[in-house]
Amino acid sequence: MRSFAKVFCLSVLSVALLAGSAQARTVNGCKIKAKTNCAYKNLNGKNLRGAKLSGATLHHVKLRGADLRKANLQGADLRKADLTGANLRGANLKDAKLHYYTPPRNKGAVTGQTPSCAPKCFGANLNNANLTGAVLAGANLSYAGLILANLSSANLSSANLSRAVIAYATLTGANLTGANLYGAVLIGATLYYTNFTGANLDSANMTSTNLFDANLTGAVLTSTNLTGALGCPTVTPAGILSSFACFSF
Repeated sequence: MRSFAKVFCLSVLSVALLAGSAQARTVNGCKIKAKTNCAYKNLNGKNLRGAKLSGATLHHVKLRGADLRKANLQGADLRKADLTGANLRGANLKDAKLHYYTPPRNKGAVTGQTPSCAPKCFGANLNNANLTGAVLAGANLSYAGLILANLSSANLSSANLSRAVIAYATLTGANLTGANLYGAVLIGATLYYTNFTGANLDSANMTSTNLFDANLTGAVLTSTNLTGALGCPTVTPAGILSSFACFSF
């Protein structure tokens, strides 16, 4: 009887411990769970590896140098977040909001096509961030800062990168199929094997970029600045760059 009681007590204790471990942990006042609201919190340098933060409100949050490897940030609001030097390797940022932040308008107010912050709009700060293999499909990164960021093998298909600053970033093998890069700044970016199929590069600044074996099939290159760009694009749109070989454009 005593043995049974002992086993029963241990079982209850185990269940209690498991239930406790399943509860969301709190880091600097931010409860780490899906759809949490941690706007303006300071999470600089915190270990958030594998954190489940889908649909979370994280605008203006400080995440400098944070470990967000394989974190689930799908659909999260990261507008004006500071992710400088953060490790987002393999993170899921599908449909995430990383563009400029505009305060909520009064109910019934008419909204225009031009953001109220124009022309000085700034999105999330992802400078020096490691986004290797990250899923950013459909993410809104317009006006975001991605200077020196590592986006190797990242999935940016259908992402909005209009007017984003991606200077000197590494996008080796990245998928930018159908992405909007209107007016984006890609100066000095490494674009080995980058897939720009059907991407909008109208008015983009691609000065001194390395386009070796990049795929530009169907890409819109109207007014694109390719001064000093290097590369042997695997496939290029008919009549655009098709006469160039492996030398500066």
